[in-house]
Amino acid sequence: QVQLVESGGGLVQPGGSLRLSCAASGTGFVFYVMDWYRQTPGKQRELVASITNRGDTAYADSVKGRFTISRDNARNTWYLQMNSLKPEDTALYYCNKRPIPLAWGQGTQVTVSS
Repeated sequence: QVQLVESGGGLVQPGGSLRLSCAASGTGFVFYVMDWYRQTPGKQRELVASITNRGDTAYADSVKGRFTISRDNARNTWYLQMNSLKPEDTALYYCNKRPIPLAWGQGTQVTVSS
């Protein structure tokens, strides 16, 4: 069974950086599209960044220029480098794939606060 495990979250001051990782275990297939999402209490999950197996990327307007998504196909792992973090980036961050998503992992909490 394929599982997604997110890591790398934490508490950081505004303007700081974090690097999130998402590892997919239990499969050797390369996913077509890998995504990062985030969710805050009472709100819907928001798509933050995407990367295709060719390396094409897309970002939500709110993170464009600050976040960078990347992937390591050999390890079936993808990353989210988050720079210039703002308090509004505080959320539980999840990863998943498309076109057929997997069961959601537990996510990794990112808290931006002074």
